[in-house]
Amino acid sequence: MIPGVAEAALRIVLEIERASTLSLIQKAVRSFTKRFGYDRFVLFSASSARDDVVERIYWVEGNWLGDGQTVDAETYVRRCPVTRHILEAREPFFWTKTQCESGGSYRVVRRPVGNGPHGLQVPVFGPLGLEGAMSLGGEKVDSSADVRLMLGIVATAAFFSARRLLESPTGSDVVRLLSGREREVLAWTAAGRRQADIAAALGLSERTVENHLRAARRRLGVATTAQAIKIAIRNGDLGD
Repeated sequence: MIPGVAEAALRIVLEIERASTLSLIQKAVRSFTKRFGYDRFVLFSASSARDDVVERIYWVEGNWLGDGQTVDAETYVRRCPVTRHILEAREPFFWTKTQCESGGSYRVVRRPVGNGPHGLQVPVFGPLGLEGAMSLGGEKVDSSADVRLMLGIVATAAFFSARRLLESPTGSDVVRLLSGREREVLAWTAAGRRQADIAAALGLSERTVENHLRAARRRLGVATTAQAIKIAIRNGDLGD
Protein backbone atom coordinates (compact mmCIF):
# COMPACT_ATOMS: atom_id res chain seq x y z
CA MET A 1 0.00 0.00 0.00
CA ILE A 2 1.36 3.43 -0.96
CA PRO A 3 2.07 5.27 2.32
CA GLY A 4 -0.77 7.56 3.31
CA VAL A 5 -3.06 6.77 0.35
CA ALA A 6 -5.72 4.97 2.40
CA GLU A 7 -5.74 7.70 5.05
CA ALA A 8 -5.95 10.41 2.38
CA ALA A 9 -8.79 8.58 0.64
CA LEU A 10 -10.71 8.33 3.91
CA ARG A 11 -10.31 12.05 4.54
CA ILE A 12 -11.52 12.85 1.02
CA VAL A 13 -14.54 10.56 1.34
CA LEU A 14 -15.54 12.29 4.58
CA GLU A 15 -15.07 15.65 2.89
CA ILE A 16 -17.20 14.56 -0.05
CA GLU A 17 -19.99 13.27 2.18
CA ARG A 18 -20.08 16.60 4.04
CA ALA A 19 -20.11 18.64 0.82
CA SER A 20 -23.05 20.97 0.39
CA THR A 21 -22.44 21.77 -3.30
CA LEU A 22 -21.23 19.95 -6.39
CA SER A 23 -18.25 22.30 -6.64
CA LEU A 24 -17.03 21.13 -3.23
CA ILE A 25 -17.28 17.51 -4.36
CA GLN A 26 -15.30 18.37 -7.48
CA LYS A 27 -12.63 20.18 -5.48
CA ALA A 28 -12.22 17.21 -3.13
CA VAL A 29 -11.93 14.71 -6.00
CA ARG A 30 -9.37 16.85 -7.84
CA SER A 31 -7.24 17.27 -4.73
CA PHE A 32 -7.01 13.50 -4.30
CA THR A 33 -6.60 12.38 -7.91
CA LYS A 34 -4.05 14.92 -9.16
CA ARG A 35 -1.18 13.14 -7.40
CA PHE A 36 -1.94 10.05 -9.47
CA GLY A 37 -2.12 11.82 -12.82
CA TYR A 38 -5.91 11.97 -13.24
CA ASP A 39 -7.18 15.34 -14.49
CA ARG A 40 -10.28 14.41 -16.51
CA PHE A 41 -13.60 13.54 -14.95
CA VAL A 42 -17.08 12.38 -15.92
CA LEU A 43 -19.69 11.55 -13.29
CA PHE A 44 -23.12 10.30 -14.30
CA SER A 45 -26.18 8.30 -13.29
CA ALA A 46 -26.83 5.22 -15.39
CA SER A 47 -29.23 2.36 -15.92
CA SER A 48 -28.92 -1.02 -17.61
CA ALA A 49 -32.53 -0.56 -18.75
CA ARG A 50 -31.58 2.28 -21.12
CA ASP A 51 -30.22 1.71 -24.61
CA ASP A 52 -27.74 4.56 -24.18
CA VAL A 53 -26.91 3.59 -20.54
CA VAL A 54 -26.36 7.19 -19.38
CA GLU A 55 -29.28 8.86 -17.62
CA ARG A 56 -27.94 12.17 -16.37
CA ILE A 57 -24.43 13.61 -16.42
CA TYR A 58 -23.46 15.48 -13.26
CA TRP A 59 -19.93 16.56 -14.15
CA VAL A 60 -17.72 16.65 -17.25
CA GLU A 61 -14.26 18.20 -17.08
CA GLY A 62 -10.92 17.92 -18.81
CA ASN A 63 -9.23 17.39 -22.16
CA TRP A 64 -11.01 14.15 -23.01
CA LEU A 65 -10.56 14.37 -26.78
CA GLY A 66 -6.90 15.39 -26.65
CA ASP A 67 -7.43 18.60 -28.60
CA GLY A 68 -7.74 21.00 -25.69
CA GLN A 69 -11.43 21.61 -26.36
CA THR A 70 -14.03 21.48 -23.61
CA VAL A 71 -16.18 18.35 -23.83
CA ASP A 72 -19.88 18.68 -23.12
CA ALA A 73 -22.12 15.87 -21.92
CA GLU A 74 -23.56 15.02 -25.34
CA THR A 75 -20.12 14.83 -26.95
CA TYR A 76 -18.78 12.58 -24.20
CA VAL A 77 -21.64 10.09 -24.48
CA ARG A 78 -21.35 10.02 -28.26
CA ARG A 79 -17.56 9.68 -28.38
CA CYS A 80 -16.80 7.31 -25.48
CA PRO A 81 -17.38 3.68 -26.54
CA VAL A 82 -16.11 2.20 -23.27
CA THR A 83 -19.12 3.59 -21.39
CA ARG A 84 -21.29 0.61 -22.32
CA HIS A 85 -18.71 -1.75 -20.82
CA ILE A 86 -20.10 -0.88 -17.38
CA LEU A 87 -23.04 -3.14 -18.28
CA GLU A 88 -20.63 -6.09 -18.18
CA ALA A 89 -18.39 -4.93 -15.33
CA ARG A 90 -18.73 -5.58 -11.63
CA GLU A 91 -15.72 -3.60 -10.50
CA PRO A 92 -13.59 -0.67 -11.69
CA PHE A 93 -11.72 -1.27 -14.96
CA PHE A 94 -8.96 0.50 -16.86
CA TRP A 95 -9.17 1.65 -20.45
CA THR A 96 -6.65 3.09 -22.90
CA LYS A 97 -6.81 5.01 -26.15
CA THR A 98 -4.34 4.31 -28.93
CA GLN A 99 -3.96 6.42 -32.04
CA CYS A 100 -4.74 4.90 -35.41
CA GLU A 101 -5.49 6.10 -38.93
CA SER A 102 -9.14 6.73 -38.08
CA GLY A 103 -8.20 8.90 -35.10
CA GLY A 104 -8.23 6.75 -31.98
CA SER A 105 -9.21 3.35 -30.65
CA TYR A 106 -10.44 2.71 -27.11
CA ARG A 107 -9.78 -0.61 -25.41
CA VAL A 108 -10.54 -2.03 -22.00
CA VAL A 109 -7.24 -3.25 -20.57
CA ARG A 110 -5.98 -5.00 -17.48
CA ARG A 111 -3.51 -2.19 -16.85
CA PRO A 112 -2.63 0.72 -19.16
CA VAL A 113 0.98 1.18 -20.28
CA GLY A 114 2.80 3.67 -22.49
CA ASN A 115 1.56 7.05 -23.63
CA GLY A 116 -2.04 7.98 -22.86
CA PRO A 117 -4.70 8.93 -22.59
CA HIS A 118 -5.66 6.24 -20.14
CA GLY A 119 -8.36 6.04 -17.55
CA LEU A 120 -10.36 4.22 -14.95
CA GLN A 121 -14.10 3.65 -15.10
CA VAL A 122 -15.88 2.95 -11.82
CA PRO A 123 -19.40 1.44 -12.01
CA VAL A 124 -21.56 2.20 -8.97
CA PHE A 125 -24.21 -0.24 -7.78
CA GLY A 126 -27.12 0.14 -5.37
CA PRO A 127 -30.45 -1.51 -4.53
CA LEU A 128 -31.65 -0.96 -8.10
CA GLY A 129 -28.55 -2.54 -9.67
CA LEU A 130 -26.34 -0.30 -11.80
CA GLU A 131 -27.03 3.27 -10.69
CA GLY A 132 -24.12 5.29 -12.00
CA ALA A 133 -20.45 5.51 -12.84
CA MET A 134 -17.43 7.76 -12.79
CA SER A 135 -14.65 7.95 -15.36
CA LEU A 136 -11.25 9.39 -14.50
CA GLY A 137 -8.55 9.93 -17.10
CA GLY A 138 -5.12 11.37 -17.75
CA GLU A 139 -1.97 11.11 -19.84
CA LYS A 140 0.33 9.48 -17.28
CA VAL A 141 -1.78 7.77 -14.64
CA ASP A 142 -0.96 5.57 -11.68
CA SER A 143 -2.70 2.27 -12.38
CA SER A 144 -1.49 0.33 -9.35
CA ALA A 145 -3.91 -1.92 -7.51
CA ASP A 146 -3.81 0.31 -4.42
CA VAL A 147 -4.72 3.44 -6.36
CA ARG A 148 -7.42 1.59 -8.31
CA LEU A 149 -9.04 0.52 -5.04
CA MET A 150 -8.88 3.97 -3.44
CA LEU A 151 -10.14 5.74 -6.57
CA GLY A 152 -13.08 3.34 -6.64
CA ILE A 153 -14.01 4.29 -3.08
CA VAL A 154 -13.66 8.02 -3.74
CA ALA A 155 -15.61 7.82 -7.02
CA THR A 156 -18.46 5.93 -5.37
CA ALA A 157 -18.69 8.51 -2.58
CA ALA A 158 -18.67 11.30 -5.20
CA PHE A 159 -21.51 9.69 -7.12
CA PHE A 160 -23.84 9.20 -4.17
CA SER A 161 -23.15 12.67 -2.79
CA ALA A 162 -23.66 14.34 -6.19
CA ARG A 163 -26.90 12.42 -6.71
CA ARG A 164 -28.13 13.44 -3.28
CA LEU A 165 -27.48 17.10 -4.06
CA LEU A 166 -28.65 17.17 -7.68
CA GLU A 167 -31.53 14.71 -7.81
CA SER A 168 -33.07 15.09 -4.36
CA PRO A 169 -31.78 18.45 -3.07
CA THR A 170 -34.42 18.78 -0.41
CA GLY A 171 -33.89 15.37 1.16
CA SER A 172 -36.91 14.51 3.29
CA ASP A 173 -38.78 17.49 1.85
CA VAL A 174 -39.22 15.66 -1.45
CA VAL A 175 -42.53 14.23 -0.25
CA ARG A 176 -43.88 17.74 0.27
CA LEU A 177 -42.80 18.72 -3.24
CA LEU A 178 -45.18 16.17 -4.73
CA SER A 179 -48.90 16.56 -4.31
CA GLY A 180 -50.90 13.62 -3.05
CA ARG A 181 -52.36 13.04 -6.50
CA GLU A 182 -48.93 13.21 -8.15
CA ARG A 183 -47.64 10.56 -5.76
CA GLU A 184 -50.71 8.43 -6.38
CA VAL A 185 -50.41 8.59 -10.17
CA LEU A 186 -46.67 7.94 -9.99
CA ALA A 187 -47.26 4.92 -7.77
CA TRP A 188 -49.82 3.45 -10.18
CA THR A 189 -47.38 4.01 -13.05
CA ALA A 190 -44.58 2.33 -11.11
CA ALA A 191 -46.88 -0.67 -10.67
CA GLY A 192 -47.09 -1.00 -14.46
CA ARG A 193 -50.58 0.39 -15.01
CA ARG A 194 -51.36 2.16 -18.26
CA GLN A 195 -52.48 5.78 -18.20
CA ALA A 196 -55.94 4.76 -19.42
CA ASP A 197 -56.27 2.31 -16.52
CA ILE A 198 -55.05 4.88 -14.01
CA ALA A 199 -57.51 7.44 -15.35
CA ALA A 200 -60.42 4.99 -15.02
CA ALA A 201 -59.40 3.90 -11.52
CA LEU A 202 -59.05 7.46 -10.21
CA GLY A 203 -61.93 9.00 -12.13
CA LEU A 204 -59.65 11.28 -14.14
CA SER A 205 -59.06 11.96 -17.81
CA GLU A 206 -55.95 10.57 -19.47
CA ARG A 207 -54.81 14.15 -20.10
CA THR A 208 -55.04 14.89 -16.37
CA VAL A 209 -53.01 11.78 -15.56
CA GLU A 210 -50.30 12.90 -18.00
CA ASN A 211 -50.37 16.38 -16.47
CA HIS A 212 -49.75 14.90 -13.01
CA LEU A 213 -46.85 12.85 -14.34
CA ARG A 214 -45.42 15.89 -16.08
CA ALA A 215 -45.68 17.90 -12.87
CA ALA A 216 -43.96 15.13 -10.89
CA ARG A 217 -41.09 15.06 -13.38
CA ARG A 218 -40.73 18.82 -13.19
CA ARG A 219 -40.76 18.91 -9.38
CA LEU A 220 -38.15 16.13 -9.16
CA GLY A 221 -35.98 17.73 -11.85
CA VAL A 222 -35.87 14.81 -14.29
CA ALA A 223 -36.72 14.27 -17.94
CA THR A 224 -38.53 10.93 -17.86
CA THR A 225 -41.20 9.27 -15.76
CA ALA A 226 -38.88 6.29 -15.21
CA GLN A 227 -36.33 8.62 -13.61
CA ALA A 228 -39.05 10.20 -11.45
CA ILE A 229 -40.14 6.76 -10.24
CA LYS A 230 -36.55 5.83 -9.49
CA ILE A 231 -36.00 8.92 -7.36
CA ALA A 232 -39.38 8.56 -5.63
CA ILE A 233 -38.64 4.93 -4.71
CA ARG A 234 -35.17 5.87 -3.52
CA ASN A 235 -36.63 8.51 -1.20
CA GLY A 236 -39.47 6.36 0.09
CA ASP A 237 -42.23 8.34 -1.60
CA LEU A 238 -43.90 5.27 -3.11
CA GLY A 239 -43.54 3.00 -0.14
CA ASP A 240 -46.84 3.80 1.57
